[in-house]
Amino acid sequence: MVRVDPTVAAVPAYFATMGAERQFLKARARREGPSPADYERNDTIASLAMGVGSLLAPIVLPKLLAPITPGKGRHAKKLVGVAIAAAAVTTVADRVARRNARRRDTDGPDTARAVASASSVVAITAGGVAITTGWAHLTNRQRMWDRRLVRDLGTGPVALAAAVLGWDFIYYFNHRFMHESRYMWAIHEVHHSSERYNLSTALRQPVADAFGTFVPYSALSLLGIRPELVSTARGINLLYQYWIHTDTIRRLGPFEQVLNTPSHHRVHHGSNRQYIDRNHGSIFIVWDRMFGTFEPERDDVVYGLTKNIKTFNPAIVGTHEHAEMLDDVARSTTWRERLSYVLRGPGWAYARQKQRTAVA
Repeated sequence: MVRVDPTVAAVPAYFATMGAERQFLKARARREGPSPADYERNDTIASLAMGVGSLLAPIVLPKLLAPITPGKGRHAKKLVGVAIAAAAVTTVADRVARRNARRRDTDGPDTARAVASASSVVAITAGGVAITTGWAHLTNRQRMWDRRLVRDLGTGPVALAAAVLGWDFIYYFNHRFMHESRYMWAIHEVHHSSERYNLSTALRQPVADAFGTFVPYSALSLLGIRPELVSTARGINLLYQYWIHTDTIRRLGPFEQVLNTPSHHRVHHGSNRQYIDRNHGSIFIVWDRMFGTFEPERDDVVYGLTKNIKTFNPAIVGTHEHAEMLDDVARSTTWRERLSYVLRGPGWAYARQKQRTAVA
């Protein structure tokens, strides 16, 4: 029996509800004036294009990356070798560049620094791909299921509830990590790139998940939850997240205490200082309340990024943060600084960029 992805099956409902929301917002705008919730043609097209890309990427990228995936691909050792060789070249070039800086009396070109700049990008890129693809292979769902620690929980309501709750719990930490480490933010930032907030924003999904390291949802299979139930929990999780991307629903009374709601998720999409990196939950908001990342909606939300990119081009939206991160790596002069630009939070990186610009 062919299993249909519920998020794909729901596509007609997406368009129907977006159409209804658009009509509601147009009527509201005539009464109250425009708002960031209103649909804008280019923004909506960009979101829909990213949504299509997010469906295609899990089909295309694994096939492209399979030959260089450690533990699986025939060219994996070559990829690791390139990363190690580039790191070695960078280290030597750094030393030569520092020696030249101490001796130089003129402002001539620094070949060693240029070499370090190029080779460090190669090292970070090749090493990052080796780590992320290797981790995904090591934690694939069949491997986890084969190594389960407890008996099969079956397919009943208890098993499904455990899958949904477990997925939601893991999602909270993965989502939080995507906001707190820049190489993960480079993947997730796509979803926050719109300066508008409506149901189409929910479809503006990342396309580069293959280049992240996540707490594996397949770990649920170690606890006896079948892989197909883990997939079902994923679909339920994503479908739930769709409807909370709206400004047409204000508050939901007592449900606000337990569930993630449009109000809570509007906060998550805010670039206001008090809203940054808050409300990471998916179905349940209790994780944020438990782990200190909850923030209620008080002030009007300013949507978008702290540094908006001012483009509707899906290719740029999907890759610009990776490109900027690698540019920061290329400009760095020590391994500590390079790895900080990749591993530390995006806020640290942007502050460092301002310092660099001020000095220049």
